[in-house]
Amino acid sequence: MEILVILVPLALMLGLAGLVAFLWSLRSGQYDDLDGAAWRAIADDDPPQEAQGDAARAKR
Repeated sequence: MEILVILVPLALMLGLAGLVAFLWSLRSGQYDDLDGAAWRAIADDDPPQEAQGDAARAKR
């Protein structure tokens, strides 16, 4: 039972640290644009490999 003297304050400190980290992420704008990152991950920005090769040959 003596271990509870250590574990309870430790659990409270970890919970408080998690709450502080969450509030900091809210204030720094981490959750402002949730859909934008999802669309950027699946966007096809790179041209096909064949087109890159043709463009390189055209420059020579």
